Amino acid sequence: MRITPAVELEYRCCSMQKSMEDQGVDAAIIVQSADLYYFTGTIQSGFLYIPVKGQPLYMVRRDAARARMESGLQEVVPISSLSEILGILSGYGYPEPAKIGMEFDVLPVSLMERYRKVFPSAAMVDVSLLIRKIRMKKSRYEIHLMQDAAVQVDKVYRSAASFLREGITDVELAAELERIARLEGHPGITRMRVFNGELMFGHTFSGADSAVPAYTDTPLGGLGITPSFGQGAGYKPICRNEPVILDFSGSCDGYLVDQTRVMAIGGLSSRLVRGYQDMLEIQELMKRMVPQLPKWGEIYDECLSLAVSMGYKDSFMGVKGSQVSFIGHGIGIEIDEYPFMARGFNEMSMEPGMAFAFEPKLVFPGEGAVGVENSFYLADDGTLKQLTFSDEEIMILP
Repeated sequence: MRITPAVELEYRCCSMQKSMEDQGVDAAIIVQSADLYYFTGTIQSGFLYIPVKGQPLYMVRRDAARARMESGLQEVVPISSLSEILGILSGYGYPEPAKIGMEFDVLPVSLMERYRKVFPSAAMVDVSLLIRKIRMKKSRYEIHLMQDAAVQVDKVYRSAASFLREGITDVELAAELERIARLEGHPGITRMRVFNGELMFGHTFSGADSAVPAYTDTPLGGLGITPSFGQGAGYKPICRNEPVILDFSGSCDGYLVDQTRVMAIGGLSSRLVRGYQDMLEIQELMKRMVPQLPKWGEIYDECLSLAVSMGYKDSFMGVKGSQVSFIGHGIGIEIDEYPFMARGFNEMSMEPGMAFAFEPKLVFPGEGAVGVENSFYLADDGTLKQLTFSDEEIMILP
């Protein structure tokens, strides 16, 4: 377990203060766990108050002692009620803010109303975009954690050959891989920012089940084991000559990478093998484009155009009728960070420091899915670096 360096937290909070000053925001109140971890180094219950000038105050309801141990911030303040906020601010010489920024994209309305009662004269504004733009550019420290997560997910993938056998169910295989991941330091949760975005380690499934669409905004869904969590591995036995998808997230000290590989017992049809090779070609197109700093949406448009020209209009990024409109997503503390290589995202361009997962995939109903996914980052010198490194060849077991 690593503690986020104080200098890292200071830089992040200062970046937030600069963005707040540019937008005329007097203070920000951060409450969501992923954002708290980014700015404080812990997720103890409470909130982070970031004034536009001065030291941030991490006001902690539970547990303040642990927060002091885990956070490198200078000011960690115990608090038992929101009614204490104004008194604490006064004690630090901070005036009552006229404009307060909060994370409107994830903040429950009922919680925001509680803060309105504390600051009845303040205007509440959305600072979600400011936070996402700061978080989308990774530091060397963050990239190092993601590299460790890539080592973890490679160990998981390489272990799969010892567990995969004819007749084992998807969920049995998933459980074995998840056990390896936990022993290698995976906390067992994969954070998503989107509302109702729930994910554990990823998706492990085979054959026709890998082509079953689900409620998730993902190219692959899976039947799952219950409608209460209708995605991922189910009870289907794995058979010979069908694709086995390992779409797995590695997680190290809060930071994620995303990787997909394909396995099979015996072999795969020529259509699936060709489709997989074509997805590798689309990945190569992305690799050529990103260092040129294109718009996010341009990457999606070009890759979609290539997939359609290859004959995959009805199978690219999902089964027909349930296809997703993205091909890549930012990655870090959450698996759906900026940038989005998606339809319509034509206002923002790729920039050095961005980290993302790229996942061209094909889905054939009744037969299965194939595809590849890797995590990358764009270095300061404009070079595209690949974080995940497991062998990209389809693993065929006898």
